[in-house]
Amino acid sequence: MRYDYVSVGFYTFDCLGWPVSEIPPGGGTAFIEDLTLAVSGAAGTAAIVAAKLGLKTLAVGGYGRDMMGDWAVSRLESFGIDTSGLQRLAGVPTSSSIVLTRRDGSRPALHLKGATGHFVVDEADFDSVTDTRIFHLGGVGLMDAMDGPRNAALMARAKARGCITTVDIFAGSAADLPDVDAVLPWTDYFIPSVEEAQALSGLRDLDAMAGFFMDRGARACVFTLGGDGAYYRDRSGLSFRIPAFAIDVRCTCGCGDVFNAGFAAGLLNGMSPQDAVRLAQASSALNATGLGSQAGVVSLKDTLAFMRDCSIRAA
Repeated sequence: MRYDYVSVGFYTFDCLGWPVSEIPPGGGTAFIEDLTLAVSGAAGTAAIVAAKLGLKTLAVGGYGRDMMGDWAVSRLESFGIDTSGLQRLAGVPTSSSIVLTRRDGSRPALHLKGATGHFVVDEADFDSVTDTRIFHLGGVGLMDAMDGPRNAALMARAKARGCITTVDIFAGSAADLPDVDAVLPWTDYFIPSVEEAQALSGLRDLDAMAGFFMDRGARACVFTLGGDGAYYRDRSGLSFRIPAFAIDVRCTCGCGDVFNAGFAAGLLNGMSPQDAVRLAQASSALNATGLGSQAGVVSLKDTLAFMRDCSIRAA
């Protein structure tokens, strides 16, 4: 395979400020302590963290022909990521967010949907974008032109070529379920947040939700639980929970997306499911110590050291 990791889907340009406690009334000004730019999104963050963790990575998605797109592509390339799969779309803005990060790490955002909803991977390119050990589809539910039959066909090709497939989503209600259903039959690891899993299924019990998605085709479910850690269940009957690491949270932006790449790195380094989830948790925790997606992740070596040395959050 040409790549270790191909990340397809939601790429966005983010401007993040910290700490933001309120929007000033009228034309007022509020002073903050930190501001940064980042490439984010379920595919963008995962691509950068995969590269930081030592995986040869291809980025596939859409950007506008604007200064946000220029900066984002340059930023991706600075991590050694192959950006030949990114499409620069005329007449469509780059997907972008203004992220207002509170002191507790939560981050309401203002988002411009932009190019993520317009790019299309042509069938003629399916073989080139699935020439990888792990194929990640990130942002199902936001990829308007790809969601449904096109994503299903792309995922089917990835599985036919022997890829390990992972899927992350952007889902707010059961109305997003058809787009998720389209790809689940070709999904090895379905990795939503617990809130997204609840919104899609209408359920609350973790085992019941995992059963819901595995009945629809997923071979395994990994739910991110925020400060409560992560949950895993697969068709072999293996099921477990991994607690979160004890950290001082600065910004939770991109934590779930970072988790995807950490999990992939664990799989490709021969780890058990338990250790792969722990590496994913460690990557996510490191992310939360910085401002902006992937800010706290440095390398696989550093992440393994953090995983070994950091204490576990009390239940």
